[in-house]
Amino acid sequence: MEYPMRKIMVATLLAGSAVASPALAQDAGTTFTGPRVEAILGYDHTGAGSSVDNDNGNDDQSIDGLLYGVGAGYDFNLGSAVVGIEGEFTDSTAKSSRNPFTDQFGFGRVSQGRDLYVGARAGILASPNTLVYVKGGYTNTKLNVLAGDTDETTDTSFKLDGWRVGAGVERAFTPNMFGKVEYRYSKYDSAQIDFMDGATSSEFDIDTDRHQVVASVGWRF
Repeated sequence: MEYPMRKIMVATLLAGSAVASPALAQDAGTTFTGPRVEAILGYDHTGAGSSVDNDNGNDDQSIDGLLYGVGAGYDFNLGSAVVGIEGEFTDSTAKSSRNPFTDQFGFGRVSQGRDLYVGARAGILASPNTLVYVKGGYTNTKLNVLAGDTDETTDTSFKLDGWRVGAGVERAFTPNMFGKVEYRYSKYDSAQIDFMDGATSSEFDIDTDRHQVVASVGWRF
């Protein structure tokens, strides 16, 4: 009686494994694919690029703050690799100090405004639920001119155009919920001024760098 019982138990386990294996394979295949949205939070640093040398001991050449915003994208799981497109809208608390009055890396006293990004990413699956990736694309940001030595923004602003590259790690907690940690570098090389009266300057060359370290939590549909 014992021997048949063992055969029944082994057969039951094998049947369960046969059912579970396709299910696990299906879960792995549906991870990192489809549309996604996410909330973004992290560290933001904007400053003078390598071609700007105004360090005379008095000029504050960078601003730092808290980056926050939202992102969205669409990914394609190719098996061992993932490719996708993505976009972001973020803002930042970074702004010039009020004392002493500084030229702020060539822009005067400013606060970091909204940032728009659109690009693509590609990565490899380090495990069924861990993606390591690189990214790149176009970025356009805004620097709001501050009034005198106050924190009040004026209606004059700089709009900066440039490109962004980065790298990160994404972890799928479930087939729908995920978290990311990411570093990004942005280089802005052209700008224009939007004046208070609605006029716009011609485009001119700049050299402004931006470094960000961010974490994201998101949901796939």
